[in-house]
Amino acid sequence: MKLCIAEKPSVAREIAQIIGAKTRRDGYFEGNGYQVSWTFGHLCTLKEPHDYTDKWKYWDMRYLPMIPPRFAIKVIEDSGVQKQFGILEKLISEAQEIINCGDAGQEGELIQRWVLTKAINKAPVKRLWISSLTEEAIREGFEKLHEGEEFDKLYEAGSARAIGDWLLGMNATRAYTLKYGQNKQVLSIGRVQTPTLAMIVERQLEIENFKPVPYWEIKTIYRDTVFSATSGRFQKPEDAQTVLQEISGIDLYIGNIETKNSSEHPPRLFDLTSLQIECNRKFSMSADDTLRTIQSLYEKKVTTYPRVDTTFLSDDIYKKVPATLKNMKGYESLTQPILEAGKIRKSKKVFDNKKITDHHAIIPTGQNRIDLSDAERKVFDLVCKRFIAVFYPDCKVANTSVEAKIAQHDFKTTGKQILEPGWRVVFQNEDKDDNSEDRILPAFTKGEHGPHQPDLQEKQTQPPQYFTEATLLRAMETAGKNMDDEELRELMKENGIGRPSTRANIIETLFRRRYIQKERKRLVATPTGVELIQSIENDLLKSAELTGQWERKLRQIESGEVEIAQFMDEMKTMVSEVINQVKSSPRRQITILEDEETLKARAKEEAKQQKKEAAQNAADNIECPKCGKGKLLKGNSAWGCSEWKAGCRFTIPFAMYEKQLTDKQVITLATKKKSPVIKGFSYNDLKIDGKLILNENSELILQTEIKDDSSCPKCNVGKIVKGKTAYGCTNFKSGCDFRMPFEIAVSS
Repeated sequence: MKLCIAEKPSVAREIAQIIGAKTRRDGYFEGNGYQVSWTFGHLCTLKEPHDYTDKWKYWDMRYLPMIPPRFAIKVIEDSGVQKQFGILEKLISEAQEIINCGDAGQEGELIQRWVLTKAINKAPVKRLWISSLTEEAIREGFEKLHEGEEFDKLYEAGSARAIGDWLLGMNATRAYTLKYGQNKQVLSIGRVQTPTLAMIVERQLEIENFKPVPYWEIKTIYRDTVFSATSGRFQKPEDAQTVLQEISGIDLYIGNIETKNSSEHPPRLFDLTSLQIECNRKFSMSADDTLRTIQSLYEKKVTTYPRVDTTFLSDDIYKKVPATLKNMKGYESLTQPILEAGKIRKSKKVFDNKKITDHHAIIPTGQNRIDLSDAERKVFDLVCKRFIAVFYPDCKVANTSVEAKIAQHDFKTTGKQILEPGWRVVFQNEDKDDNSEDRILPAFTKGEHGPHQPDLQEKQTQPPQYFTEATLLRAMETAGKNMDDEELRELMKENGIGRPSTRANIIETLFRRRYIQKERKRLVATPTGVELIQSIENDLLKSAELTGQWERKLRQIESGEVEIAQFMDEMKTMVSEVINQVKSSPRRQITILEDEETLKARAKEEAKQQKKEAAQNAADNIECPKCGKGKLLKGNSAWGCSEWKAGCRFTIPFAMYEKQLTDKQVITLATKKKSPVIKGFSYNDLKIDGKLILNENSELILQTEIKDDSSCPKCNVGKIVKGKTAYGCTNFKSGCDFRMPFEIAVSS
């Protein structure tokens, strides 16, 4: 039997259907020689400090740094995780071959390998490596399975990343909390988190300490066109006034006119970071929102694998482009000109095998869905239009520079004219950026002259801009370097901090820890964030550039250029340096803001208490639906009648068929004799939906609700049909005994 292990139940279900494993078991599917099971996120994790030695149970500076002689993993202490791991462990022990169908990236490889390691797998391992979840991609992937050892270096890089984060996070967080924390409030330190916070703090302090300097500029208007003095800024107003007097009342003479025709290439395809930046800029979506949205589009099979750091496609994608364009519904007016033009453009700025590692850029698959949310439609549209645009011709522009003279003073203006829009046609109906307006110049002639309107403008030097999520993501990608040029950004990606898939979570962590907050679009460091960074003396810990170098080494481990032992030795040395520096530093007080989780927990508890009181107040006025004399009272495990001493035994349990009822559902049931549809009852090991009703004898009945023609939840092959008294399965002749009564009595 071949065992396939997917990254989550929904993906396992897709794979099972395609390869013929259609019988549902507890924790897996089976059939056609396959078993298909799943993880759901990390089932295993690195052991915690106290798992290694009792002395690390306690937060004590004397026991830092904590560096285990050998790192080990354990199953996460959660009942659901433990159950699924137990199922996987049994399946793995009996399997003839394992097919790793995990997320096709570093994190996905790590999740699967830890499970296989912990389960002591001895079977040979193959790897399914796909860039989309379409049926075609899955079938093609199973036809071209890789040997598991091909991804050993990927696993090593993921393992090194996890261990490096453990070493620095566990040690530095304890050290800074013990040194500067108050009232047991944890001060979190991280390998990527801290230099990211440092970038925000340093920018903020630069803005706060900025001293504006006044300067003056001279501009003049001739034929509705603004000309600027080439002498630039004047530091003294009297110098500017002198020039203004010298040019007033004198004609402006047009000098050299130079026009250069050039081509503008289409914008690059999206990697995850550039997509997050664009969504933040256009829709104010957070990096985390964008990641969740594009992940959902991937799982709905309409876009390819999202957690990528390349903007290129592999050469083998080229032959699939016509079919993809042809299948893109709603974009026919844009795709038709490409398809009708004959040979489709193939640019080296789009197709380059040398720029591909694990996956290619994010593109549409050519499949369509009508059930996309508003956010999904917006993000999908961005991906589609970028994909279409790269097959359009370059935009032809004319850049014009016009020189002018007034007395002895030189002036200049520039403008751009679109000669052939090319790829800009794809985006022509969209709003332009403030800086993207193309200034069209009138037709000037050399030697012409005439009156003009000079103006002296007083201005001030401006501080740098606060980070937004978009600009912070770009700074993380380029290790803090300001890069507007797309090609230079591509080169800097090797030194970026964090991975595309983790940057959103890093930013969210800073929010949760109350180290930063959002003011409109601006990211602002809180007093805790500022003081934490100011307390860190070790530049290694807060330098984006140095952290970027570590990230590069992790990529080199992945490619086999660097040994994992070298990286680990460097991390251990760094951790020791950080701890020793903290130990010898003078103590200082850091303003502590309660983190988001603490605030949420308190708010949740308060809301729960208020809800409980409100429910009891509402119930105080509800008559017992059975005797009509008593009032409903909330007990320890059920609601009951206040007249129970007089013999009324009416009750509504807190939970029925493993479903906890809300107070609101109970009150609705008692007053209206019927609840709304409630999801998630468990009956005969199946999850079902239904309404609770009180019959004429005030007995509780569960009215089940299953949509006609939905897939059978038991065999996953047949369809649900409605009989006279129960729902059944069309696959009953093949042995499926699924039967669900319309009404089920609820025992008190």
